[in-house]
Amino acid sequence: MLTLLGLGMILCFMYLIMTRRMSALVALTLIPVIFALIAYVLGFFFDSLSHIEIQNLGEMMLEGVKKLAPTGIMLLFAILYFAIMIDTGLFDPSVKWILRLVKGDPLKVTLGTITLTLIVSLDGDGSTTYMICVAAMLPLYKRLGMSPLVMACLMMLSSGIMNLTPWGGPTARAASALHVDPSDVFVPMIVPMICAIAWVYFMGYMYGRMERKRLGIITLDVSHGDNIQISSNPEANRAHLRWFNTLLTVVLMICLVKSVLPMSVLFMIALCIALVVNYKDINMQKDLIAHHAGSALNVVGIIFAAGIFTGILAGTGMVDSMSKELVAIIPESMGPFLAPITAVLSMPLTFFMSNDAFYYGVLPVLSEAALHYGISPVEMARAAIVGQPVHLLSPLVPSTYLLCGLAGIDFGQHQKFAIKWAILTCLVMMLGGLIFGGFPFYSTLP
Repeated sequence: MLTLLGLGMILCFMYLIMTRRMSALVALTLIPVIFALIAYVLGFFFDSLSHIEIQNLGEMMLEGVKKLAPTGIMLLFAILYFAIMIDTGLFDPSVKWILRLVKGDPLKVTLGTITLTLIVSLDGDGSTTYMICVAAMLPLYKRLGMSPLVMACLMMLSSGIMNLTPWGGPTARAASALHVDPSDVFVPMIVPMICAIAWVYFMGYMYGRMERKRLGIITLDVSHGDNIQISSNPEANRAHLRWFNTLLTVVLMICLVKSVLPMSVLFMIALCIALVVNYKDINMQKDLIAHHAGSALNVVGIIFAAGIFTGILAGTGMVDSMSKELVAIIPESMGPFLAPITAVLSMPLTFFMSNDAFYYGVLPVLSEAALHYGISPVEMARAAIVGQPVHLLSPLVPSTYLLCGLAGIDFGQHQKFAIKWAILTCLVMMLGGLIFGGFPFYSTLP
């Protein structure tokens, strides 16, 4: 009965958010509460549910929220930090330098597209990344006669890889769903991400050579780059403090990789230093935080709501029950391969369902089953984030529609052109994860 209730709760949750009948925040909160109450009522008729008590439901939910609190705090301050860095104009020189460097060479244009997207993607917001990068690069593609499909594909793949940063979304979701530290998920995946980035650069080089052979090199005026501003608030620009902001960001990245302090604390400290140094006016500090609060709240709210979902899923015993059933149907010979199986499944599953549905609905069940074969939750979390480049081709991802609209291409054309490269990028990342120890190819029983 617990298995049926657990499956029913997950399927109901997935259906409601995929059909847009509920937002992820609302569904993550209300659906588990409703199913927990159903389980309580059924407990009068089924002994397997008799342990569920009304007074314990609050404790389950609160326990789930407590476990996700560090992740929620980290995301809040990470999003605000990178938003403030964009406001200060930290990335403006990078954009202008890339535009001047590529000029009229199609090969340099494709490589510059990747570099620019990787830099701008640090803020973790796909929509912002596409708006900035398309505004900077599309005039060059049009002037040279290059295909905007190539541009959109390279931007999407680069963004999909950089989206694996803990503040980007998927890593935080996987970590919160399995109650592990996002830094423990992210840091071992840095080298596999670099492998995937190298592969995307190879793609860009290949297409750039093809376009250079077809079009040649044209002398262009790239002065439009001087008018490109990433920040939406010109008054917040602090060009004279760019050296300080660069140093602060580099030190922050080093401290994150070295785990000097918890990620949430590091971002809190870095944000406060950035605000105090860049903006002496307290009212301006408040205005900037308020301006970016909406995007931060959307992500953080979902993380805390996920605490209720995972708390009830675990506290009632639904996850344990479903994992036992899953283990029972998985052939004994396939169990030790659950990590790479999860990595492969993350591609189609995150394509046909949202990240919330996959990470909060499917991944906990797979992870619980993998424990029986000696595969830790943090290894399963790493494997589960591999499929993100394919996920961005999903019709459920709003930012991809924005990319296609800005680039002036058809969504179906974009999918057809990019799907094979997205799959290959995921496979390269998976191979990197297996080779460099992100997750095991085969695990024996502990």
